[in-house]
Amino acid sequence: MTRKEASSTGGAKKQVTVTINGKKYPADEGEILLGVAVREKIAIPHLCYEPSLDPYGACRLCMVEVIKDGKREMTTSCTLRAAEGLEVVTDTPAIVKYRNVLFELYLAEAPKSEVIKEMAARYGVTKTRFLKKLDTTDSLGNKCVLCGLCVRACNEIMGAGAIGFVNRGPYTVVNTPYFEPTKDCFGCGACAKVCPTKAVEFEDRGSERVMTSWSGTKVPLARCDCCGGYYAPKALAISTLAHITPSLREEIAALCPVCRGRRIARDEILAGRGGGAGSHG
Repeated sequence: MTRKEASSTGGAKKQVTVTINGKKYPADEGEILLGVAVREKIAIPHLCYEPSLDPYGACRLCMVEVIKDGKREMTTSCTLRAAEGLEVVTDTPAIVKYRNVLFELYLAEAPKSEVIKEMAARYGVTKTRFLKKLDTTDSLGNKCVLCGLCVRACNEIMGAGAIGFVNRGPYTVVNTPYFEPTKDCFGCGACAKVCPTKAVEFEDRGSERVMTSWSGTKVPLARCDCCGGYYAPKALAISTLAHITPSLREEIAALCPVCRGRRIARDEILAGRGGGAGSHG
């Protein structure tokens, strides 16, 4: 749990001290160690860590060595929780060797990912001994490392379940069921937002959002009654508006965010001048 998460629940977390590379840092008890490192600007490479999702150590890049009772044990820092006296080291010879092999594997798995190339280069890995996996039909552009963040965001955050893992073993990919367009997709773009390698792509074409990475799934866009522009997936816009309390007036709800803001501002000005515009809700 991060400090933000703790404050949102209204409970103050117990403060502890952790040691990273010989230096002591404050943390909340139970806080994810990788989160502490990110906050303190300590470089630990990672791909599958996303603060809005529970960590599960899929990419294995964030390995550290925990020192306890004179012994050392390797573990993922995204699943390691802060506790009083916790001591870790991030760049031991064993960690560096393990990490470099992983980078080589990822360079082979996602040969077109500039993110992987740049990250690996920062740690001295610029080439791979493994056979590169190039697929000209790959809808993710040979950039996917199968971290699963897009699948988890679609399922756990959005509750859509529009995408998942397809096939098994070396043939595993992420896509829609049977590689067909799906009606379950909201077109929200959460999958693209959490993707660490920028593999997920979509684009707005006229009245539709085309999820090019997901079998060309097409999602209708909402149109603004004022400017006429298409501004968001229609189903998502309707769902969002339904959760606003107090609800917006119908003529306000039918506008894009920009026009809606202008209309509300205008109504407020008119109401202030005694124009009788009334409440904007």
